[in-house]
Amino acid sequence: MDLIFIAIAATIGAVVAGLLGWFGSGEVFNPRKFWPTILRAVIAGGIVAVSYPLIQTLGLWTGLIGAFLTGAGVDVLGNRLAGSITTTGPTSTSPPK
Repeated sequence: MDLIFIAIAATIGAVVAGLLGWFGSGEVFNPRKFWPTILRAVIAGGIVAVSYPLIQTLGLWTGLIGAFLTGAGVDVLGNRLAGSITTTGPTSTSPPK
């Protein structure tokens, strides 16, 4: 049962990080842009679930806090990586002057 709580904490951490990023952007909420955050949240939950034996030695509350922060970190890192990949390349199609 602890494994489920820890995986949920990581998922919630990633979703909270995504929501905080959206609040800070000042943009209108666009569900299409929020789906990558949900995907990264599920990945974070999986990462923490795989590392459960290590988390189990820390205790439940420390594990929950660590899982939450891991989820937030996975979302932030994934967002930065996706932003750097999509923004590389030519910025203009007009010929140089």
